[in-house]
Amino acid sequence: MSSYKTVGSLGSGELVEKRSRFIGYCKPVTTEDEAVEFINKIKKEHWDARHNVYAYSLREGQIKRYSDDGEPSGTAGMPVLEVLTKSGVTDAVIVVTRYFGGVLLGTGGLVRAYSASAKLGMESAGVVTMELCSECELCCSYNQYGKLSTLIMENGGYLDDSLFSDSVTLKFHIPTELIPALDKAFADATAGEVKTEIKNERFFEII
Repeated sequence: MSSYKTVGSLGSGELVEKRSRFIGYCKPVTTEDEAVEFINKIKKEHWDARHNVYAYSLREGQIKRYSDDGEPSGTAGMPVLEVLTKSGVTDAVIVVTRYFGGVLLGTGGLVRAYSASAKLGMESAGVVTMELCSECELCCSYNQYGKLSTLIMENGGYLDDSLFSDSVTLKFHIPTELIPALDKAFADATAGEVKTEIKNERFFEII
């Protein structure tokens, strides 16, 4: 997998449906332990709520879990999980807290309320695309610095740092599949003097 969608930060959203208060929380996580820790944190904060429904989806092991937390089966946890699944979002957990308002919502009403609350939380957290990138370095002269910096950005790369000494070291990351085109641009601009040195590979948020 060269890219995936997740959420960028902790977010929350709230709605009221027939006097029941629903609060949707969403957070990026990478392990089941992190997801469970967040679920327990929300449960502790909202110990007096009638329900704390949750769902999470993880890339590692393709894990998907959910809980109705006492709501009728299929009306809460699964709709929350479907918000993640239908959006293509993974490495994320959603908890929807419900304070019961005294009016029954019915099966359809519960599904709509939990889905809407989960969406509010996820939208607040901000859906982002993570792409597999190579962390790279190159060494160039001061005369080449401006041109090569521009080429990195024009070819889909992101400058991370510039170190100045007798020469200039540029640190940047770029989607791995774009490196051949960037190397060709470097070769054309420097008569083959400069080439990318790959240091590492990891996922970055693509803006």
